[in-house]
Parts: sequence; C-alpha cells; structure tokens
Amino acid sequence: MVKDGYPITMVSDIVSLPNFENVLPSTYQVDGMIFAVASAPEIPMPEQWMPWLIQSGDSKLVDKDVDKLADALMNGLRAHLDFMRQEKSPLPKELISAEEVNGFRRPSQALESWLTGLLHVHKLLEPVWENAWQQFEKKSGDSTKEAPEARLSRCLKLFSTLANVDLALSYRNEEQTEQLKMNMALLIKQLPSVLADYTKLSGELAGALPNQFETFSKT
Repeated sequence: MVKDGYPITMVSDIVSLPNFENVLPSTYQVDGMIFAVASAPEIPMPEQWMPWLIQSGDSKLVDKDVDKLADALMNGLRAHLDFMRQEKSPLPKELISAEEVNGFRRPSQALESWLTGLLHVHKLLEPVWENAWQQFEKKSGDSTKEAPEARLSRCLKLFSTLANVDLALSYRNEEQTEQLKMNMALLIKQLPSVLADYTKLSGELAGALPNQFETFSKT
C-alpha cells in the first residue's frame, strides 16, 4: 500500500474506482507518468498530456467521470511539483526496497510499473527536452560542465534498466549478467538521487526557455 502524503496517493483512489477499470494503467504507472510530466522542462497543457494516460480508446466516461479524473490528475501533478520544490523524493520508501526473486534482489513490480510510466511519457516529451537543451546551449558559454545530454542519458539508462530488468539482463553476457545482479540492490538505492538529478537538470534547462510559468518552476 502507498503511504499518505506522497503524490501517488492523489491518484490511487480514482484508479481503483469501477468506472475507470481498464481505462487507466496501474496506480504506480499513472503516478510515474505524471512525474514525467511534472519533470519536463516545459510542462504541456493538460489537454495534451491527460489523454496519454488513457489506455482504452473506446472508454465510455460520462462528463462527471471526466471531471473527477481531471481533478485527480491535476492534484497529482501539483503534488509532484510541490515535492520537487521541496527537493523530496516522489517515491515512498517501500518502492525503493529490492525483492528477492530467482536468487537475486531486483526491483518490485510496483517500481517497474512506475518507471515504465515515467519512460513512456518521457519519450513523448523528447521534443520538449531537445528544444530545451538547444536553447540552453545557445545561452550557456560554459563548456566545462557536463553536457545536458550526457546527464539525461545517464538518468534514462538507470530508469530503463530498473524498469525492465529481464530485458537489461538479456543484452549482457554471462559475466555482465552476474555483475548486474550483484549490483541491482545498490542501483535501486541510487534511484532517488538520480531522480533528483533528472528534475534538477530539467530545472536548469527550463531556465533557458522563454515565457516559463512561475507556477511550474523547478528552481
């Protein structure tokens, strides 16, 4: 169960309602998707990102359901933005604990779902990130700092590994597979700090974009 006070609690109740059965992904995946929206250098308008969370195109939602869903998703977005301003991890501690499966410790299914949601929306927002770092490079003359692309790539590599461990293992030879299994618990523990760098990078890039709304500022 998720803990009170975390952004995920804003969407957990509505995902479990019968009216939204087969309409939304799991609670964890939805929350990961909202985190990715909140973390974007330029946050898209609700009418753009909310349809990304609907997994059934033939869902028959009445207006009252749509309003309730929109309110819950916006509350989730506000909660994530608030956590970012306070520099708090969006993940409840129970999601960061590894589970013993097939002889090695690996991410829980809940954490894999959360990261799957994050990665799905990040991919949809890749043009926003690309535009942001292009604007950033125009304004920044300091070439001694690590390039935004390198920092982002490092973050996404960890997210992708933990989101689908079996796929990550399949790409490795026997020695690399054993090494990854041995380091898995450590990688999971590093996730909060890497998520923090992901949002910090977004804030730095957002500063180079014109007409940013103060409401959505990460800095």
